[in-house]
Amino acid sequence: MLSAMKTMKQFYSETEAAESLCISLEALYEILDSHVFTPESPRPDELELTYPDLLLLSVWAQPQRGYNVVEMPHRL
Repeated sequence: MLSAMKTMKQFYSETEAAESLCISLEALYEILDSHVFTPESPRPDELELTYPDLLLLSVWAQPQRGYNVVEMPHRL
C-alpha cells in the first residue's frame, strides 16, 4: 500500500511502481493489460508512471480496499 509519508517523485519506473505497490512486475503488467491497455492499444515496452497512476493501480492491485470505488468494465 502506498504511504503518504514517502516523498513523491515526478515519475516512477515500472520496477519502482511494482515495489511501491508491493506486487511483482508480472502482476503490474497483468493489471495494466486488463484495465488500461487493449490489443488495439498495447502496453508500450517501457512506461513511466505518476503518483496518481500508482493510486489508481493500488485500487486494482488490492480490490478488497476499493469497495467504495465504482469498478470500470474490463476492456477487451
